[in-house]
Amino acid sequence: MRTTRVLLSSLLAVLFSSAVSAQTLAPTATAPEANTAPPETVSVTPEPAKTDTLPTIGLMVDAGLPDGMNGSLIFRPTSWLRTHAGGSYNLISSGLRAGVALIPFGSGPSLTLEGGHYFDGNANGLAKKFAGASFKDNALLERIGYDYANAHLGLEFGSQRVTFYIHGGMSYIRASVHNVDQVVQQQAASSGLGGSDTTVSVKQDPVIKAWTPSAKLGLIVYLW
Repeated sequence: MRTTRVLLSSLLAVLFSSAVSAQTLAPTATAPEANTAPPETVSVTPEPAKTDTLPTIGLMVDAGLPDGMNGSLIFRPTSWLRTHAGGSYNLISSGLRAGVALIPFGSGPSLTLEGGHYFDGNANGLAKKFAGASFKDNALLERIGYDYANAHLGLEFGSQRVTFYIHGGMSYIRASVHNVDQVVQQQAASSGLGGSDTTVSVKQDPVIKAWTPSAKLGLIVYLW
């Protein structure tokens, strides 16, 4: 019995020593150090918004009746308003034209109002080209010039840089007829109605006024 107690005491002593050694050798967990550094701040500069600049200055060419052929300088202060002014040619003489166009949506439907003038020119050469060499000069065609005004509706196609358009509507034309007295005198002499002492005098040139349908095609290229 005494021997059994000695063995139990020895076994308990060994177990106690092993437990103490294991506790001593166990690593001690350390709490992580707190990060006390202030958070970094990053400043972001927003990029400026990109805006498409609308070109305002351009060139326009068009052809039609009674306008003839035209070359104009364009000024477009806004997308819905356009003004133009330039020179004209109608195979007889040179002229001038100016106008304004309203384009409510920047493209598509448009309203154009214009006014122009053609200086006096001799149309006998043009008449001879169409009628042939047998055509005889007519005094009434020696001075052909007229004023006109257009009121046109149209359609505008294209982008901010290039625009193609079709316009049509009504035009008012005012023209003076020159050399009427000379023509009457020649007609009277050729028909034997007038003698050598007969003189025809027209104190004021007759004026012709008319409203007529009109149309034209044009192209615009904006430069700046």
